[in-house]
Amino acid sequence: MKTQTFSFKNSDGVELSGKIEFPLSGKPKFFALFAHCFTCHKDLKAVHNISRSLAEEGIACLRFDFTGLGRSGGSFEDTNFSSNVEDLLSAVKSLKEKFEAPKLMIGHSLGGTAVLMASSLLEEIRAVVSIGSPANPEHVLHLIKEDIEEIRTKGSAEVTIAGRPFTIKSQFIDDLEARSLKSVLGEMRKKSLLILHSPQDTTVSIDNARELYSAAHHPKSFVSLDGADHLLTKAQDSRYVGQLIASWSTRYIDTAAPRELKSAEQIVARLDEGPFVTDIKAGNHSIVADEPESVGGSDLGPTPYDLVGSGLAACTLMTMKMYANRKLWNIRELKVHVNYNNKYVDDQKNCEDEPQARIGKFERIIEIDGDLGDAQRDKLLAIADKCPVHKTLSKGLTIETRIK
Repeated sequence: MKTQTFSFKNSDGVELSGKIEFPLSGKPKFFALFAHCFTCHKDLKAVHNISRSLAEEGIACLRFDFTGLGRSGGSFEDTNFSSNVEDLLSAVKSLKEKFEAPKLMIGHSLGGTAVLMASSLLEEIRAVVSIGSPANPEHVLHLIKEDIEEIRTKGSAEVTIAGRPFTIKSQFIDDLEARSLKSVLGEMRKKSLLILHSPQDTTVSIDNARELYSAAHHPKSFVSLDGADHLLTKAQDSRYVGQLIASWSTRYIDTAAPRELKSAEQIVARLDEGPFVTDIKAGNHSIVADEPESVGGSDLGPTPYDLVGSGLAACTLMTMKMYANRKLWNIRELKVHVNYNNKYVDDQKNCEDEPQARIGKFERIIEIDGDLGDAQRDKLLAIADKCPVHKTLSKGLTIETRIK
């Protein structure tokens, strides 16, 4: 998996902090959006595990901090359930602008309730998952039931939730009490719903799952998370949830197979979605190339110079290993580091200027762990310069180009 930071602004212009877990290679099957539990944050271990499990199955997942929580800006005391729903809508909009609209929304606890509400407003969402979620937003008030009278009387009060202090305003309570989820579920007919809940959940009882299931239309599914607690603190529980969601969602979300790259040549490349995302078929292997975000790319794969440097490193290692094997030398590990001083975008912009269009300098650093003397190490260093890619790059080659 590869984690990429993803910050965006909500409808009030407040910057929210997020992260996207991408599959290790290849274009994602689709994007998902995760909403964390009440007063939690995106880096909660359960949220992290679920997102990574989805990425392992080829689904990119955005997790972010609601306003006033985690690393997001804004003040928590000025938020309410409605503002959480607005944050979700802003996340969908930003994800759509940068990559593509998510097709799956997942929410944990009150985040699940917010996801159900937000998804009813979004045509792009094809499947929704709630994890330990209340059947109505006002259910969360039991967490602060001893402070409700003070909040109503004074307009706000500091409360302690999960050992942390938060200021809650009366508008937060009013907003929760005014929201009805059952009517929304009754009208949500074009989206698939998966309800996950533990019978042992002491924070949000499993009766809430029954209410959600009864109010929703088919296709709907329920899976019991037997033995799990509300926050999914056991790693095996959160990983199981992620794997389960990945398997279930692909039944309801079209994941059309990517157009196959075919060619009679050894390598074929094709531009895909995004400014620079490039699909490559090299022999029997698929690769994605891209540019970093700093130059307008999506950073979904190595740059062209990264690929050239990788070829140099791999060829160096293979050539040295073959030589050492013939000599029966005891080498435990070989490692090659490569740096280059080229900036691909700069070179691309100046591609018509011959003095600028050049291959610059590659720096190669070799690590050898083995029982070798100085003479043997010097010989391996010389052999590194004999690798075919090194000789091709250093001595130049002819490139013939034609239009097909």
